[in-house]
Amino acid sequence: MGRADRLAVARGVASLTLMENAGRAVAEAAAALADGPGAVIAVVCGPGNNGGDGFAAARLLRERGFRIRLGLLGPREGLRGDAAAMAARWGEPVEPLTPATVAGADLIVDALLGAGLSRPLEGAAAETVAAINAAARPVVAVDVPSGLDGDSGRAAGPVVQATATVTFFRLKPGHLLLPGRGLCGRVELADIGIPAAVLAEIAPRTFANRPALWRGAYPWPRAEGHKYTRGHAVVVSGPADATGAARLGARGALRIGAGLVTVAGSPAATAVNAAHLTAVMVKAVGSDAALAELLADVRRNAVLIGPGAGVGAATAATVLAVLASPAAAVLDADALTSFAPDAGTAPAPPPAFGFMAREPEPPPAPERLFAAVRARAAPVVLTPHEGELRRLFGELAGSRLERARQAAGASGAVVVLKGADTVVAAPDGRAAINDNAPPWLATAGSGDVLAGFVLGLLAQRMPAFEAACAAVWLHGAAAAAFGPGLIAEDLPETLPRALAELERATGGRA
Repeated sequence: MGRADRLAVARGVASLTLMENAGRAVAEAAAALADGPGAVIAVVCGPGNNGGDGFAAARLLRERGFRIRLGLLGPREGLRGDAAAMAARWGEPVEPLTPATVAGADLIVDALLGAGLSRPLEGAAAETVAAINAAARPVVAVDVPSGLDGDSGRAAGPVVQATATVTFFRLKPGHLLLPGRGLCGRVELADIGIPAAVLAEIAPRTFANRPALWRGAYPWPRAEGHKYTRGHAVVVSGPADATGAARLGARGALRIGAGLVTVAGSPAATAVNAAHLTAVMVKAVGSDAALAELLADVRRNAVLIGPGAGVGAATAATVLAVLASPAAAVLDADALTSFAPDAGTAPAPPPAFGFMAREPEPPPAPERLFAAVRARAAPVVLTPHEGELRRLFGELAGSRLERARQAAGASGAVVVLKGADTVVAAPDGRAAINDNAPPWLATAGSGDVLAGFVLGLLAQRMPAFEAACAAVWLHGAAAAAFGPGLIAEDLPETLPRALAELERATGGRA
C-alpha cells in the first residue's frame, strides 16, 4: 500500500486526503455496525499510518454523534507526518492504550497495526488484542486485523478477530489466504482516491481469483462453432478396479465445453468404462506406445492423466509418454506422486490391470518430470494438494502463495495448489488466490472433477493460467450453487447453473 500511496501523491493526490478518505470508509463501516448515535466506540490506534486512519475515523464518528474513547499505543509526541496531522485534527484527549480502553465499548475500531506486521504482538498491544477478542463486541479492523501478516494470512501470535475489515486500493493476500480470511470477517474494499493509472504502473502479479481476471479469455460457445472446433480431450483411465476417477474428470471436461472427450485405458479398464459412459467415448490402448500414437493426432489437443492411475514407475513412464505428445496436459494425483522420491515404495497394481501395471522399479526423479515439462511447447497444469506438493517438491518455505509460486518456477508448469484457499501460480510469477470454495466441496472425487474442468478449458484453447483460474472458480461456484450434501458427481451437473449465473453477473459473454 505504501507504494500506491507514493505514486498517487506523485500524481497530485494529497496524502492527507488519502488518509481522510480511508478514515471516512472506516467510519461508515463502523456506523453501519453500531447501535446508532450515542453508542460507545473504542478506537485503538497505533503509531503509524494505520493509527492515522483511526484518528480520522474517530473524529468522523464523533461528528455523527457517537461517543468515542481513543487509546494510542505509544506517546502522542511520537506520531509523525499524516498520522500526527490527523491526531491534531482529533483535538480531544487520548489515553494510553491498555485493555481498559475497550472495556464496556459497544463497538471497537482496530487501527493498531497494518498489513506489514511479521512479528508477534507483545506488551500493551498483545494485552489489548486479548481484551478485544474477549469483549465479544463487533470489531472493524483497518486494513487487516492487528497481528495478522497481510502477505501470508498467518498470525505469529495474538491477533484480532474482526467482524469486518476495511481495506484500500486492492485486496491483500492475507485477506484471502487462511487463516487470515476467517480473521478478517467481511472484507470491504474502499476507494480512497488512488488513480487507476497507479494500478497499471504497479503491474501487480498477485490477484484475487475473480471472473474479471479470466472472463475475457473464457471460450463461450460461438454460433459458428461445432464439436470439432471446441477441442478433443483425452482422459487416461486407471486400471479396471480404479476407473471412477477418470470418468469424473471426463464428465467435468465434457460439461465445461470440450467438444469431444475420450477415456483411454487398458482393454480391461475400457470394458468397465464403456458400461458407464454415453456421451464420452472410450478407446482401448494396450501400451504407452499406443497411447502416444493416440495423442500424436493433433485433433486430440488436451490430455489428463493421474486420477486413479496408481503410484509407481509404471505411471511415471506413462506420464512421460503423455508429455512427449503435442497435447496440452493436466497432471493430477498419482501422476505427480509417481515422481516423488519415495514413489517406488508403493505397491504395483496386478499385471491384469493394464498398460500402467509393470514390475516396480525406481521412479524417475522429480527433475526428470520438470525437464519433460520444460521441453514441450504445449502447456502443462499440475493440480496437487498440500501432501502431493510436499512429496514432489519437498519442504518449500513460506505461505501457500509463496510455495505455489516456487513450485511453478521449479517445474515450468502452472500449479494449482488445491485447498480451501486454492492458489493458482504460473511460471512467469502471476498468481491468483481463490476464496469461493464452500466447506462441502471437500469430498472424495471433487479434485478429479476440477482436473476435468481444467482439461476441458485447455481443449478449447484457453490459456493455461486463465483456464486453471476459471476452472477453480467455477468449481467453487458450482459447489456453492448445489449446497450441503454435495458429492463429486453433482459438480458437473451443477456447472450449468454456475455458468448461467456468471453470464448474468458479468453482463453477458465477452
